Amino acid sequence: MRDPRYDILFEPVQIGPVTARNRFFQVPHCNGMGYRDPSGEAAMRRVKAEGGWAVVCTEQVEIHPTSDIGPFIELRLWDDQDMPAIARIADQIHEGGALAGIELAHNGLNSPNLISRETPLGPQHLPVVSWNLDPVQARAMTKADIVDLRKWHADSVHRSLKAGYDIVYVYAGHAIGGLHHFLSRRYNNRTDEYGGSLENRVRLIREILEDTREIADGKAAVACRISVDELLGDDGITRAEMEDVFGLIGEHPDLWDLVLGSWEDDSVTSRFGPEAEQEPYVTGLKQLTTKPVVGVGRFTSPDTMVRHVRSGILDLIGAARPSIADPFLPNKIERGDLEDIRECIGCNMCVSGDFTMSPIRCTQNPTMGEEFRRGWHPERIAPKASDSSVLVVGAGPAGLEAARALGNRGYPVTLTEASRVLGGRVAREAKLPGLSAWIRVIDYRLQQLDRLDNVEVYRESPMSADDILEFGFDHVVIATGSSWRNDGVGRWHTHPIPVDSAADVLTPDDIMAGLRPKGNRVVLFDDDHYYLGAVIAELLAKEGYTVTLVTPVPQVSQWTTNTMEAHRIRARIIEAGVEVRTDTAVTAIGADGVDTACRFTGRAGQLDTDSVVLVTARLPHDELYIALHAREDEWSAAGISTVKGIGDAWAPSTIAAAVWSGHRFAEDLDTPPDDAPVPFRREVTQLSIEPVFRAPVASV
Repeated sequence: MRDPRYDILFEPVQIGPVTARNRFFQVPHCNGMGYRDPSGEAAMRRVKAEGGWAVVCTEQVEIHPTSDIGPFIELRLWDDQDMPAIARIADQIHEGGALAGIELAHNGLNSPNLISRETPLGPQHLPVVSWNLDPVQARAMTKADIVDLRKWHADSVHRSLKAGYDIVYVYAGHAIGGLHHFLSRRYNNRTDEYGGSLENRVRLIREILEDTREIADGKAAVACRISVDELLGDDGITRAEMEDVFGLIGEHPDLWDLVLGSWEDDSVTSRFGPEAEQEPYVTGLKQLTTKPVVGVGRFTSPDTMVRHVRSGILDLIGAARPSIADPFLPNKIERGDLEDIRECIGCNMCVSGDFTMSPIRCTQNPTMGEEFRRGWHPERIAPKASDSSVLVVGAGPAGLEAARALGNRGYPVTLTEASRVLGGRVAREAKLPGLSAWIRVIDYRLQQLDRLDNVEVYRESPMSADDILEFGFDHVVIATGSSWRNDGVGRWHTHPIPVDSAADVLTPDDIMAGLRPKGNRVVLFDDDHYYLGAVIAELLAKEGYTVTLVTPVPQVSQWTTNTMEAHRIRARIIEAGVEVRTDTAVTAIGADGVDTACRFTGRAGQLDTDSVVLVTARLPHDELYIALHAREDEWSAAGISTVKGIGDAWAPSTIAAAVWSGHRFAEDLDTPPDDAPVPFRREVTQLSIEPVFRAPVASV
């Protein structure tokens, strides 16, 4: 039964001509599938609708070839050819029981138009503000261009209604929507009626809102997504200015979707921002309009959600990342099953799907992005296909997820862990600066395992090949994790580097185990390029060590550009007093210093240091796997059918990959072998237009 405290979250909300059945609103979010994998996106959105979200929206949808943000893969509504994909998503959302929203976007200065090769358009002559700093410049829009833009947007509204959408967006947020560029003093220096005063800068938004309302006219609601503060002071949109915007157009849309600054500002990782971080910026705006307001804040606590509604901050609880971590979050609150919620840990692994142009993934929810491809569902899994017993060796993220999912299928599972602490690398890493939220990956799975009578957990139970052959399980899963190397091998060095026997060399495992450098001066060589090197550098600096971070790439924690936190990581370690040497490799480690080399010229250098921390690569703990396979001729007598490796014990990767690996094993167990070379469904482009060759008119 639902706790009465949360009744307010399940009240219906009128949005223009449509009604949301509750206050849970999946705001538009990218997913790396878009026009390439529309059925995959449709299935993903459907699952969220099924999970209780009253409104489920698409990502930004390009409305014209001049709004092409390639290489990123979003949806398109350039012309009628895009209609089947757009309609399929709406249909699937409706089948799940939710209202379908579409975020129409002309991306303006964010559109390098690399695919269409059209000239980008913006309020003034400026280089595009694309993620890749493309060497492309936008042309200042003429009055005729503005007329064209209004027509393109109107055409896309007509198509959206034909496709069955209930809510149609006008996008002016995140420094991505082209309308944002017109509103912001940062990008708009026009001197005509579309520039200068706030009333002029908001004119284009007002006109497109009016166009959209005229077309929608009772058939669909009109939403406006807008950045309430660019966090640039008077150089950009300010919170105070936004109050005046509401005074001018506060009644124009049927719904306001409030966001903060750029996308990086609005989706801050848990390492750098708490739940409901946007609250100070959106508070009070609801009082300036009679229309409902939705906002986000990585909401994971239903009590925080209730407070935002009761205190008049928001009408609807918006979510992107929490709806990815748990598509069934609303239903679980309604059922009173709060302990079943997979809380978003704010790692932004989901965001990396968009930045790497690959299907969305989630550390907490391994089924995310696999709903269509593999038929996985976050709340349902096929019952067991046999009475086979399963031994899972290792209780890190892969082992815990495998045991949980296998237990839900009904298999008898024994989970053993060599240490006293369950959780593996997650339990250790969650103690590092800023990563405490990551412990939820373990907490959720332990809570679920406690409910399963068919899963037995044994701590302090190291296993040998003899032990396993003696016990005679049908299936054995090796999830024993990995260890960081101490020989410098990684991306830059594929063979061990010279290390003096007198040198003090530590790894992340040593640091997390409580060991510390012997001297005050520390060189940390980061050839991993994700978060851990910078986290450990920050930790040691705050403990009083003099730290120099050396990395062979141009940016600290370079891969975190895909999680939108690289700039915050760099700021954090600067504030901690860490010296940084980029484009430099450590080539040898001596007793009192390290040799270095410039990645470009090879020019040699040296850094004096007392200790070295190597964050380079990991080695899988696959000894048990190898030992068992060496004795495969004994399996039959022991009753063993299969021995599989999963997670870091198979191939070290991210925590998300480890969880996914464990889940895949559980899904695949006892599945009939499939000889198809591709183990998942995919959509392949159909050749629909005959090639056309034009005869040359003159020789060149």
